[in-house]
Amino acid sequence: MNSTRRQILAALGATLGTPLLAEGPQSSIRPVARGGGAAAPAPAPREIPRTRPVARIDLARMIAEAGLTGQVGVVISDAETGAVLDSVDPDTQRPPASVTKAVTTLYTLDALAEDHRFTTRVLATGPVTDGRLEGDLILAGGGDPHLVTDELATLAQRLKAAGVTEVAGDFLVWGGALPRVEEIDPEQLDHLGYNPAVSGLNLNFNRVFFEWKRAGGAYTVSLDARSETRQPPVTTARMRVVDRTLPVYTYEDDGGTDAWTVARGALGQAGSRWLPVRRPALYAADVFSTLCRSEGIVLDTVRQIDALPEGTREVCRFESAPLAEILRDMLRWSTNITAEAVGLSSSAARAGEPVPLRASAARMSDWVAATAGGEAVFEDHSGLGDDSRISAAEMVALLNAPGVRPRLSPLMRTIAMLDSGGNALSNPPGVIRAKTGTLNFVSTLAGYLVTRSDRVLSFAIFAADLEARDAVADSQDDRPAGTAGFNGRAKRLQQRILQMWALAGDAA
Repeated sequence: MNSTRRQILAALGATLGTPLLAEGPQSSIRPVARGGGAAAPAPAPREIPRTRPVARIDLARMIAEAGLTGQVGVVISDAETGAVLDSVDPDTQRPPASVTKAVTTLYTLDALAEDHRFTTRVLATGPVTDGRLEGDLILAGGGDPHLVTDELATLAQRLKAAGVTEVAGDFLVWGGALPRVEEIDPEQLDHLGYNPAVSGLNLNFNRVFFEWKRAGGAYTVSLDARSETRQPPVTTARMRVVDRTLPVYTYEDDGGTDAWTVARGALGQAGSRWLPVRRPALYAADVFSTLCRSEGIVLDTVRQIDALPEGTREVCRFESAPLAEILRDMLRWSTNITAEAVGLSSSAARAGEPVPLRASAARMSDWVAATAGGEAVFEDHSGLGDDSRISAAEMVALLNAPGVRPRLSPLMRTIAMLDSGGNALSNPPGVIRAKTGTLNFVSTLAGYLVTRSDRVLSFAIFAADLEARDAVADSQDDRPAGTAGFNGRAKRLQQRILQMWALAGDAA
């Protein structure tokens, strides 16, 4: 992963701050999750053989001591045989949060090859004569969720290298390879960078960089599409500082322009943050036009089109990293836009045409049922939405399904085993390769535990306080009181369970 994208990804995690502040400087670039035809008939849920739990591991007692009684589902199984070694409330369905991305990874790899690359193209409707394109120029997205400004600059350079110095026709942009999703979860606050739009043409994880500085009693503000070496200004978004206390941010669509306001009292002396983009294809075209101008190519005002004209020819292209690398980054950084883009691309590949987000998530639900049984329900591919549900038993059945572990485990992040002070153990009793998930009052973890003797256990640990989550649903605070304590207790419980099973797994 190049340094540009690493910076982008690293900043996406930094965008989670208290909504009562506009947030301090954040100059790097990463979003963080909060966190075909009819499917084959679903098989009956597999009867998983069960063995007696190891006597000295009392999961119910651990859950009670963590203060999470009645809120946790756990399944520990042997990954080779599928035998359940221990469980508590295995069949209650709970929100999986970003563990959904592990499901999306499998759903994607079932439709697209590991070496699949997303392609962003520049197309022309006419010939190039003495450097003049006698026709329209089209920037056409191919669903790449990882395209950044520096790479779009490379595409502008390739356009010039192809001999284009002037465009006689119009500048068009097409993002129809995927359906446009204005925001992944409409119930989230407008300004959260981890809840952007998605389309067939995406840039900088569909976020724009907002920066402010105070000089005397006035603020100067800017919005740009920065990456490692460039920070072109944008015209598809604007910001106005207003005199109020709350809400900190407001948003409206002003004729295709993202119109933001921010409360003056929340700004402080200086700072920055990433804001979501709601018209990603136009945003990318805006930036591409600026980058082409730096190459001496002046483009007309952009116009978005719903379909590609007949008879276009490719002038140049930019290809993404292989799909496996994109999925690995998604599982590591938990990027919501990546999950939605690859999930939508998988459904489009199966159906032969773009599929709306909720219908695509339903197709993924059907695929899980056909692959591992059960009745899991997903409303998106990232886990950001509130209504997805899967039980610990259903998740472990998927982890144990034929062919799943060799595909999924190498892409998963290694989760450090920690001591009671939160420090990594110097000599851990096993290795955890898993996907985490976090929403307010939801903390999930699922994956594989490898013991010192190389025995592999599959597991799912899902904790959720849905009453508390419902109580803060209308809060203007993206980190409501109590959620940090709940999630901290849940994560400590995950560590305790897995460390105990790493030590005891070989004896079970």
